[in-house]
Amino acid sequence: MKHYNVTQKLFHDIVFSSKLINKSLFEVEKLFYLKNKKIDINANIFITGLPRSGTTSLLNFIYSSNEYASLKYKNMPFILSPNFSKLFHKNNISKKERLHGDGITYDINSPEMFDEFFFNDNDIFVKNEIKNYIKLILLSENKKKYLSKNNLVYQRIDLLSELLPNTNFLITIREPLQHAYSLLNQHMKFIKLQQKDDFVRRYMNYLGHYEFGLNHKPWNYPNNFKNLLSIDYWIEQWILFYDNILNKYRYSKYCNFVIYENLTEINYLKNLIKKVNLKNFNKLNLDYFKNSNKKKIDIEFDKYNYNYAKSIYQKFINIDKLK
Repeated sequence: MKHYNVTQKLFHDIVFSSKLINKSLFEVEKLFYLKNKKIDINANIFITGLPRSGTTSLLNFIYSSNEYASLKYKNMPFILSPNFSKLFHKNNISKKERLHGDGITYDINSPEMFDEFFFNDNDIFVKNEIKNYIKLILLSENKKKYLSKNNLVYQRIDLLSELLPNTNFLITIREPLQHAYSLLNQHMKFIKLQQKDDFVRRYMNYLGHYEFGLNHKPWNYPNNFKNLLSIDYWIEQWILFYDNILNKYRYSKYCNFVIYENLTEINYLKNLIKKVNLKNFNKLNLDYFKNSNKKKIDIEFDKYNYNYAKSIYQKFINIDKLK
């Protein structure tokens, strides 16, 4: 979004200002690609968790297996028509570092959290069309398995488990103080970016990205800490989010908790790919986890709030099935 020129920004504003264009192309693509075709959905992986917990690195890591289809930057802005949209882009655009400034690079062939645009609709549409949508994505990449990173899909685990029974949910968990510090820094970074260029704010809104910046929406209503520029707010959000995840899904056969700090360990990654039935460990790119180092945190924080978060984090460590 940072590198878009004026014409590209206007084009995205027009396409995303109403879902009519995307939905119309979706209907056309279904007629063109799905009519009289039998397409099996063999397996899916949905990666979810709070932002800054390693979801993008995990997405890139699994996608490097070349076994899965995902939505990519080349599908923008026609996200609901993955076969048509990829025809609009050239394949020789160089990689750029994303706005987060975290060393993760992307180009038009990189997967990203774009299916939230599909899910951000009424339940009837999602229930009726999710299989058609995944089939179109599989066709666009000539694959049999679908991979998604969506930080908001935790809200739909029960629904998707029912609609797509052969699905794994990977829920990432990061040490709470490190995680909250990263969330706070990104929030302040995106406030500055959006104040400088309002298209960054609009772009994030179009895709359902309210994690950071001027239009931030909390995952849960804050109880004791409401100052978004305080790390205590983000620690409390961590508590509310992951306490709920733990209570709802610790015994789920569909959900696997992935500890961020362990993603630099080879044996841990091998156990992970066995869990999701990836075939060849040697083909996977391990470089995606090289920036998982702890940061030095010098700011003050509420000790009781953090200790409670640590107790939840330890529970995840204790039940981790990938160790």
